[in-house]
Amino acid sequence: MGSEESNAISSDGEGPIRKIRIQSFYMDQYAVTNSRFAAFIKDTGYKTDAEEFGWSFVFNRFLSKEASKNIKELDTGIPWWSAVDGACWSRPEGWGSSIEDRMEHPVIHVSWNDAVAYCQWAGKRLPTEAEWEYAARGGLIQKRFPWGDELYPNGLHACNIWQGEFPNNNKGSDGYIGTAPVDSFYPNHYGLYNMVGNVWEWCQDWFSPSYHLHDRTNNPQGPPFGEMRSMRGGSYLCHESYCYRYRVAARSANAPNNTTGNLGFRCVQNGNKDDAKIL
Repeated sequence: MGSEESNAISSDGEGPIRKIRIQSFYMDQYAVTNSRFAAFIKDTGYKTDAEEFGWSFVFNRFLSKEASKNIKELDTGIPWWSAVDGACWSRPEGWGSSIEDRMEHPVIHVSWNDAVAYCQWAGKRLPTEAEWEYAARGGLIQKRFPWGDELYPNGLHACNIWQGEFPNNNKGSDGYIGTAPVDSFYPNHYGLYNMVGNVWEWCQDWFSPSYHLHDRTNNPQGPPFGEMRSMRGGSYLCHESYCYRYRVAARSANAPNNTTGNLGFRCVQNGNKDDAKIL
């Protein structure tokens, strides 16, 4: 687990490379889709954090003229994110937008709290960071991506990330400007799709750049408390020049009630506790 490559982001706590033991588990092949999340909402009547707050963060180049009139005056510190009134999982770009043609895309604008509520409904849970990284590697040892070290294996696009000059020009040469259907591109050797790129995925752990230096090596769970929750995998907005975090060892974090247009999740279930594996 971890990375010591020259491109590793030490301030995120990617290193050092270390061996850990984890209990066996099952992971969903895909990130949770709009279709599945809609079933959860219909069954429970749950209101997401974005719906409760009345707004969420949207990449500003996705905004319609109507949505551009409904931007909240918040200083995000990041000029390409806008706080848009009405933006939520079912209205990804705010009022006037919908998911009608994106039902098999990953659900977005979900907080960590929302993801946990869905998991409880589904009888599952969020993965720990250790589980997520083990699964993303797909059985490969110390490779940069779920498929190997080359970003374009055999000259092919293998994930949904930004191509071009960020944040002004996305060529979309991988076929997508925003999110892609959850079964896009080839799966890794464990049969898991889009473990990097497309959308960030919430993990169970509180985030710390250093706790893992002292954490247990047997089925680590992360810090006992914190302010931010961990997320993994990068998104369609990631680019090497700005956010080179679409690598299996890369990490980031967000507040548990925060929601954005590039953040989703997938679920895991416990496996046979006697079947431990080594990263």
